[in-house]
Amino acid sequence: MRTTRFRILSLVLALGLFVLAGCSAGPTSTTAGTTTAKPAAAIKIGGIGPLTGGAAVYGSSVANGAKIALEEVNALGGLQFELKFEDDEHDAEKSVNAYNSLKDWGMQILCGTVTTTPGIAVSAESFKDRIFTLTPSASSTSVIEGKDNVFQMCFTDPNQGIASAQYIAENKLGSKIAIIYNNADAYSTGIYEKFISEAAGKNLQVVSTTTFTDDTANDFNVQLTAAKNAGADLIFLPIYYQPASLILTQADAMSYEPKFFGVDGMDGILTMENFNTDLAEGVMLLTPFAADATEARTVAFVAKYQAAYNEVPNQFAADGYDCIYAIYEACKKAGITADMDAAAICDKMIAAFTAADFNIDGLTGENMTWAATGEVAKAPKGMVIEDGAYVGMQGGN
Repeated sequence: MRTTRFRILSLVLALGLFVLAGCSAGPTSTTAGTTTAKPAAAIKIGGIGPLTGGAAVYGSSVANGAKIALEEVNALGGLQFELKFEDDEHDAEKSVNAYNSLKDWGMQILCGTVTTTPGIAVSAESFKDRIFTLTPSASSTSVIEGKDNVFQMCFTDPNQGIASAQYIAENKLGSKIAIIYNNADAYSTGIYEKFISEAAGKNLQVVSTTTFTDDTANDFNVQLTAAKNAGADLIFLPIYYQPASLILTQADAMSYEPKFFGVDGMDGILTMENFNTDLAEGVMLLTPFAADATEARTVAFVAKYQAAYNEVPNQFAADGYDCIYAIYEACKKAGITADMDAAAICDKMIAAFTAADFNIDGLTGENMTWAATGEVAKAPKGMVIEDGAYVGMQGGN
């Protein structure tokens, strides 16, 4: 009798441990050094971006958007993916360290980096290692130049500069333009150079051009005074939202009220801590994503994102989401499986992305296609901040 009871008890305990083991394999949160979803025979996707520090809103948004897409894709069955996202704090050296950590993990495809300066450093490594790379938002052409395996989901900096000048001119948003840009940042200078060239062709009158660096990005009174004295009625800001928030604050303090026009780096200003978002009212920018769009795909994504993270998704979240779906569709087209090595996957992904019949409908663009240079083709949208939210502008692109 005791032997029978012991056998029954052992069987119950074994079954209990089996059930617990099965339950422990569910999804985990997307944070630095952790993985999202661990299905059997999964293709390993690495992600790199700032999850902490001043640019954390970009990296966290990309990671969160990618996680939602990955969960949707895995739920479809068939191809399965595992995502591991590493924090680089928007630092090139730390980004390369994160890349090496992901390579040791067994990364087969890279979704990253999120920001430009780290992206330039990491793309050189992924090119050397032949790991296919799709960056959600590192927009400098230096990220992709000379690297056949590196592609962008975002607009390139030159495209942003050209599109911004065209939008301002076509919609007659300003008669005298001032520009404030970061001359020590590849992202900012890349946009500025094309903007100033296109502005001349569009007969935009640029009356003031001033610069700053990361070390001087705390006092913009000289730049604003120069713009004001020149009579500028619109200031173009090809910069990130952190210095832009100071410019808006300091312009208000000196009772200077021009229009402000930014680019995709401005996205994030409404969620910045200790910033009076009333000062952002009327700020315009070009972005590929509008959270207030009414088409079904965007509505569903915004609802999921708000439920999961209690905030409205920005363009970077949408970029992360679209990256995962683009990778998924390319993997299906190319017949990629989890047992292939990274170099073999890389060759097949390049062929898929550059195929004449490969196009993606996503949150950030319809019928998106990619050139062999890695650049994406899609149209930007004009947005304006109204009542603390991004709203689509009428006219233009």
